[in-house]
Amino acid sequence: MRMSVIVLFTISLLSAKTQAVDFENDVAPVIVRRCLECHKGEEPSGGLSLESNAALQRGGDSGPAIVAGRTTTSLLLERVANGEMPPPVKGVSHKLPDSEQAALQAWITAGATWPANRTLDLYEVTTDIRGGRDWWAFQSIKRPTVPQVTDGSATNPIDAFVLAKLTEQGLEPAPPADAKTILRRMFNDVTGLPPSFEEITQWSDRLRHDCGMAELVDHLLASPHFGERWGRYWLDLVRYAESSGYERDQPKPFAWKYRDWVVDAINADMPIDDFIRHQLAGDEIAERTEASTVATGFLRLGTWNDEPNDDQDYRYERLEDIVHSTSSAFLGLTVKCARCHDHKFDPIPQEDYYRVASAFWPGPIATRDRNLLGGPSPEELGFVNVLGWTDLNSQPNPLHLLKNGERTKPLQVVQAGSLTFASDIAQVFATPPTEAKTTGRRRQLAEWIVDERNPLTARVFVNRLWQHHFGEGLVRSPNNFGYKGEVPTHPQLLDWLASELMDSGWSAKHIHRLILMSQTWQQSSLHAQQSEYAQQDSSNRLWWRSNRRRLDAETLRDSMLAAAGELDLRIGGEGFKPTISAEALEGFSRKGSAWQASPPEEQRRRSLYIYVSRSLMPPMMTSFDQCDTTLPCAQRDVTTVPTQALAMMNNHFSHGRSEALAKRCQQIAATTDEQIAAVWKCSLGREPTIDEQTLARQHLKSQIANLKSSSANTDHLALTSLCHVLLNSNEFLYVD
Repeated sequence: MRMSVIVLFTISLLSAKTQAVDFENDVAPVIVRRCLECHKGEEPSGGLSLESNAALQRGGDSGPAIVAGRTTTSLLLERVANGEMPPPVKGVSHKLPDSEQAALQAWITAGATWPANRTLDLYEVTTDIRGGRDWWAFQSIKRPTVPQVTDGSATNPIDAFVLAKLTEQGLEPAPPADAKTILRRMFNDVTGLPPSFEEITQWSDRLRHDCGMAELVDHLLASPHFGERWGRYWLDLVRYAESSGYERDQPKPFAWKYRDWVVDAINADMPIDDFIRHQLAGDEIAERTEASTVATGFLRLGTWNDEPNDDQDYRYERLEDIVHSTSSAFLGLTVKCARCHDHKFDPIPQEDYYRVASAFWPGPIATRDRNLLGGPSPEELGFVNVLGWTDLNSQPNPLHLLKNGERTKPLQVVQAGSLTFASDIAQVFATPPTEAKTTGRRRQLAEWIVDERNPLTARVFVNRLWQHHFGEGLVRSPNNFGYKGEVPTHPQLLDWLASELMDSGWSAKHIHRLILMSQTWQQSSLHAQQSEYAQQDSSNRLWWRSNRRRLDAETLRDSMLAAAGELDLRIGGEGFKPTISAEALEGFSRKGSAWQASPPEEQRRRSLYIYVSRSLMPPMMTSFDQCDTTLPCAQRDVTTVPTQALAMMNNHFSHGRSEALAKRCQQIAATTDEQIAAVWKCSLGREPTIDEQTLARQHLKSQIANLKSSSANTDHLALTSLCHVLLNSNEFLYVD
């Protein structure tokens, strides 16, 4: 039977004389793609390793896999020909294509020559099922040449890259947005606050001059509210919360200091390499301060179960959280997938997971109340009232690779080190002297991450900046630059921005300024050929127009407070607890004691300062897609659901702001027409049109008539109704 299969195989594929075959081009890719995942390592499937010629010659449990020059007695060919290898998946056969079978046949017939000292590696090349070390994201960053475009107005390199691709596709960008649209977009984008009517009037005049835009950008980047806006994005990414989750959801004391550190660092334009160093190893840097130690709160922000079923198992759960948060935030990779096995799609072997995890492996848990992996008390940190991280000692117990990720199945000890996808900078971390207070591993990991030869860090960071300015990233899977993620829409632009970030001394504000000054960012959301272009590029991957965007949860709440003249712009400090309805507290066993709202005047602060409880998020905020805090969130969902309209129409906060806005307008204007104009100026930043003025008068008249029999304060209630209409309008909720 075996002989007949091989004969038929030979006749069908090589009826002519044996064809010349090249190992590197014809054979190695087949073995790597189809065989090596199972036939490698210390325990290869069937005892057969195909990593090297020596391993191949040893064969497996069934004997020699091939006999050079003899196809009829080569077991490898027999298993391939009858569809046994690669093995069927869920009963479905995955026989090799005829061309690949022919390549193996010809190679064996010709003598199965294997180049000297050649070892095959599962991750050496990208295949149709996984990414290799040649995947685009793992290639060195090289500054591309800025394209030469015929449009002489493209003086910003960003515009040159975007326009070059538009031209290639036969498209043209949208015209510039008008001054009012630019101003509302700019204020919202940079500070998360709406411009007042007075600011719009003032800056509209300045924008008519060539220097106006640059002046506006610098003015807003210098605002202390810039750090609040962009700090919120980072807090999403690092799963920031002020409580621990699980059943008791106990507070994380002084977590708010980490939030304030992030805001301050962004406002000060802390170089991004230092921004990373401080969060991973602020306790280990030479210039260690209380602030740098507060930065290590990044490592303490995850959920924490104070009553796990098994303390020792739970240590590995916490370890996974830290590895995942670190690799997601700084590298845009899903390293945690390699805890139990080699990564299925990216060049991250299981050992790499434990190499990185070793940087956070500080030794045995001393007491039950130590957070995370036996995290330190404030006294051990050297500062009081600080939620931070430092190692318990400099000589932790060894960390073993775990078979299938199970604690009870330890394999070999793994030395702490970096990931190995970039072999030229991969490293094993040095062992500290015995007198050292910490392992030094986190500092070494941080230095590897910020090494300018690391191909991911700068790319991932500038992509995040682009994403929050435009609504989507150049890579539209911001936390996954691997094989299952999106490829960049403009790879050269991405690399140019990454190079520019590093060459500018890792200045984020430099990249912000470049983006905001670009015609690409300043273009209108409306295009004369919108319908035609949308058929060719419906998701606007070529950036031929601006994306219209709804206000996020925090910006919406802040804008309502600003319109009402109530917004408290104090910076930093402990957060506040907003009023939450009794209905929302109904499911809590402690109910009233579970949530004590702060005084009303404290609740007028920016939404950034809302106390973030994992078990109780304000319903209005979650209705507008405030993210879950359990895992890192690189990009919030943007939904359109009925509960949002219901919240805006019926929520007590929404009604309260409408009433406050009406009171404000009555205080600054006497006549009905003046009050109507004041409502438009305070909420939308502009005068009402003639038609809007007429409709507003009719609305007030109708409401006064409806309320006359039931209330003595009909004028105020009618104006409140008009304010409520405008706060629910698309113009208020969306930024063009």
